[in-house]
Amino acid sequence: MMLRNMRGTLLDAARKIAAAAVEAVRPERLIRDGLRWDPGRLEVQGRSFDLAEEEAVDILSFGKAAAGMAWAAAEILESRVRRGLVVTPPDPSPEPPGFTRIEAAHPHPDARSLLAGRTALELAGASGPRDLLLLLVSGGGSSLLCAPRPGLDLRAKADTALALMARGADIRELNIVRKHLSLVKGGGLAVAARGRVVNLLLSDVPGDDPEVIAAGPGTWDGSTFAEAEAVLRRRGLWDDSPPGVREMIEAGLAGRIPETLKKNDPAAERISSFIIGRNATALAAARREAEALGFRASIMAVPDAGEAREAAARYVPNLLASIRTLHPGDKPIALIAGGEHTVTIRGRGLGGRNQEFVLAVLVDIGKRARAGTADPSVFGTFSRTGRLHGRDWLAMSFGTDGVDGPTDAAGAWAGPDVLARAQALGLNMGARLDDNDSYRFFQKTGGLYKTGPTGTNVMDVRIFLAG
Repeated sequence: MMLRNMRGTLLDAARKIAAAAVEAVRPERLIRDGLRWDPGRLEVQGRSFDLAEEEAVDILSFGKAAAGMAWAAAEILESRVRRGLVVTPPDPSPEPPGFTRIEAAHPHPDARSLLAGRTALELAGASGPRDLLLLLVSGGGSSLLCAPRPGLDLRAKADTALALMARGADIRELNIVRKHLSLVKGGGLAVAARGRVVNLLLSDVPGDDPEVIAAGPGTWDGSTFAEAEAVLRRRGLWDDSPPGVREMIEAGLAGRIPETLKKNDPAAERISSFIIGRNATALAAARREAEALGFRASIMAVPDAGEAREAAARYVPNLLASIRTLHPGDKPIALIAGGEHTVTIRGRGLGGRNQEFVLAVLVDIGKRARAGTADPSVFGTFSRTGRLHGRDWLAMSFGTDGVDGPTDAAGAWAGPDVLARAQALGLNMGARLDDNDSYRFFQKTGGLYKTGPTGTNVMDVRIFLAG
């Protein structure tokens, strides 16, 4: 690999690696790889579901990948599809012929989300006891499909979710609360259906747990009202919950309203779930592309959850250690990682978890350099050139859905040029991080990574390059 213009070459390489990661988890490709139809039999990842001539398949596709998943499934099943519903964020791609389409809001639900929730429950309830309801589920579905329990309005439910996110709640905690305030989540759609329910899931959560993806509308739920109360208390929100939220959970604790669908419920026997795409799929494709570009590539086994800024401190030592292994004539290195971080909002700035992560990487490297805690040969010329151990480097983190927080960027990238630009502009990286203002920092330094919505979602990808 030629490194005549290292910064440009590394950025170009990072963009190609990122594009390969996203391409590998295109929903159309994943559905076609995992779904087969033979006359009278639906096959999913080697498991068969028999359908008599008079029985039908209803399709409900929802989430950021809803349109692509629906098109691929409709093409495979053709005339066996009786009804179809696509629920998606604003998306220019059309729905398959004969499907109803509802565009709802993300990440914050609105009245269209309520319409989508009601319509989805009606579709599920209309299926017969011998029919099959095919749920095509991808990330973002929890805000697109909403049906608060009776007595609770959407505003109270949405405000609770926003408050939890602002307090740094992870996706599992968030969904435990959401499921216990909803008629559709936590198995609600599966309960409404009378026949078999098959979930094809594009995972956007750590661990690929069907209960967590889009808050598990089509599968059983292992969490309880007691756990929902515990999450709110742990995040300091129990006493300040919006009207109706605490009362709803207290009613569940007292047994006055039913729990979410449990694994031992007879309705759970009708459910089958299959993960058709996950973060690991994207990471493997990124590694292959990096190797094709001439890098010595590996997937990092770094625990990838929790606060973005804290996670950055776990990555930087790996990057530095890998750079130290490079000798003249060696291939450049590519370290690939994935997952999803959280951000506890303490400032008034603008940004997303990926942008905050990359800014935290820069802050961490800067602190190590100033403190002199690293080998002087690594940071000896850091303040002048930004190079590490005489090597150029680049760090990128982005959401595979093309959206990072409430911004128009997928994420951010940084390297010596970004550091030099920040120094020239007199930007205080630490202050920007403390104010959660990563977007404006990278807007000024040229490090924003923008793709637009990709039509898929398997969490985030991180790319570290050096050579």
